Amino acid sequence: MAANMYRVGDYVYFENSSSNPYLVRRIEELNKTANGNVEAKVVCLFRRRDISSSLNSLADSNAREFEEESKQPTMTEQQRHQLKHRELFLSRQFESLPATHIRGKCSVTLLNETDILGQYLEKEDCFFYSLVFDPVQKTLLADQGEIRVGCKYQAEIPDRLAEGESDNRNQQKMEMKVWDPDNPLTDRQIDQFLVVARAVGTFARALDCSSSIRQPSLHMSAAAASRDITLFHAMDTLQRNGYDLAKAMSTLVPQGGPVLCRDEMEEWSASEAMLFEEALEKYGKDFNDIRQDFLPWKSLASIVQFYYMWKTTDRYIQQKRLKAAEADSKLKQVYIPTYTKPNPNQIISVGSKPGMNGAGFQKGLTCESCHTTQSAQWYAWGPPNMQCRLCASCWIYWKKYGGLKTPTQLEGAARSASEPHSRGHLSRPEAQSLSPYTTSASRAKLLAKNRQTFLLQTTRLTRLARRLCRDVLQPRRAARRPYAPINANAIKAECSIRLPKAAKAPLKIHPLARLPLAAIVKELAAQAPLKPKTPRGTKTPINRNQLSQSRGLAGLVGKRGYEGAGEGHRPPRVGASGLPFSANGRPLAAGLRAGPPPASKRQKLNPADAPNPVVFVATKDTRALRKALTHLELRRAARRPNLPLKVKPGLPLRPGGALAPSAPPHPASTSEPIVLED
Repeated sequence: MAANMYRVGDYVYFENSSSNPYLVRRIEELNKTANGNVEAKVVCLFRRRDISSSLNSLADSNAREFEEESKQPTMTEQQRHQLKHRELFLSRQFESLPATHIRGKCSVTLLNETDILGQYLEKEDCFFYSLVFDPVQKTLLADQGEIRVGCKYQAEIPDRLAEGESDNRNQQKMEMKVWDPDNPLTDRQIDQFLVVARAVGTFARALDCSSSIRQPSLHMSAAAASRDITLFHAMDTLQRNGYDLAKAMSTLVPQGGPVLCRDEMEEWSASEAMLFEEALEKYGKDFNDIRQDFLPWKSLASIVQFYYMWKTTDRYIQQKRLKAAEADSKLKQVYIPTYTKPNPNQIISVGSKPGMNGAGFQKGLTCESCHTTQSAQWYAWGPPNMQCRLCASCWIYWKKYGGLKTPTQLEGAARSASEPHSRGHLSRPEAQSLSPYTTSASRAKLLAKNRQTFLLQTTRLTRLARRLCRDVLQPRRAARRPYAPINANAIKAECSIRLPKAAKAPLKIHPLARLPLAAIVKELAAQAPLKPKTPRGTKTPINRNQLSQSRGLAGLVGKRGYEGAGEGHRPPRVGASGLPFSANGRPLAAGLRAGPPPASKRQKLNPADAPNPVVFVATKDTRALRKALTHLELRRAARRPNLPLKVKPGLPLRPGGALAPSAPPHPASTSEPIVLED
């Protein structure tokens, strides 16, 4: 019963979406509407996921300063990740929400330097805040209500003087004497002098034109002259004249006329007082905001003095009575029963009826947070095309704290569903498309979206981390498996440790002797000279020699093998080991088919998939060069295309299988044309 009773001042969870986390709000008022429903006027508190990345970095720097000043115990990366979910940002924004959307209570406290951050992780539904977020200005400021507790805020009390020891400090610099109780005047004489000071003040207001407008009657002028500012001036006059009544009275009325003393109540106009009451209703006793938004021409000391004088007026007493009567008419508490309706994101089990929510999810998916495979209930999480899900405990954590238990890259993808501007990573379909275990059909479905060109530019710190943390990064392994995730946080942490040590010793850089660009272009032009462009309407020349070459695809049209070929058909080539050669010139292993592949297996070149509208057709010499390379040399050349290729000239094969004598080196320019298709 007490758990479902919500009162003014409680911090509660509000649910505005079935898939998004709860909103954390503080109840300010409970109002009953005309149709009988209850609405709650609440103060908004924001999470880290609700503010921009620049403000998040500002909050991180503030958190680091707090840890250094308060000397917090060390925490793991997972604890730091979960601690960010417990941090909230207070705001001055109000909103009205239906009370039926309340989903439970929570605790929000102001962070103190005596607190231990790890204690917030041990308690359920416990949050803290230290900064104030302005949704309009998009700024983060320190909260002014901080309680200053600690050794640096305490006064240093000097040692007590011994008996008979004199104080050698200069008392005039430390304090100023404004009244002497052992003066020669009696109390009656002092009271008479104060009456004279009030009379002089009333007469001075009668002579002042502005005062006669503000206090048109004699009673109002006399009441204003009886305020504390007149009494303080009279007592200060006695102290400065050595408690001589004759000198003090002459000081009250100098040669130019009587002295007029005013306080803040007289200096402020009626319109300024109305602005102050309006600001006090909105901001409370936050005088900095009152001065900034309502009274920028007033000083902070003037506003504070006016506030305490305003509290002594009848205006303050009337407003206090009106607020008390208004509070009695409002609701003090409201009972909200426990919400028991099923969540729409709940995944129905396999045995349920088809077509219900949860159908279409792949089997064997694990929880995106704790990676468990067993749970009493599963919930769909993130964008629908990602097919992600959470277990029951991680779903409750997501709804309450707005994040996952473990740091993951997909947590930002779920946030990008509601914030399309915050995408800074690969989506799940793109990551799955890079996996070698994904079939071509499923890859085509995953990459059905429009492809966009993007550029990844590395920073200097990233390039340093690649050199310093080569053993942790393993760049060769990462290049072979681009779909596997890389723990960037571990690499950053290791780089920050090694960087100070590596800065003392210079890095060993092996310079590479690269040819100038002009020499490379000249060499490429000599090896592959371009023919003049064929005029439109003429046929492209075809090399007859290429038609007579056998590429191992003779059976592409006919289904018969070499055994059933006619007399004019050339038999397959046979190597020295007796095994037939495949299409690329290497002997086939035992058990592999030596016949031509079927027509459906042949790979055709699709111009749409080419990165450039230029297609390079290999020449006869290029194909012969590939045959002369071993499998290891081919892989090495593919990994390092910038290095020159050194190949020993091989011996070509005759149709009978015997080795032909070595031919002279082929000139750079061949008789075969190079066809460039645009």
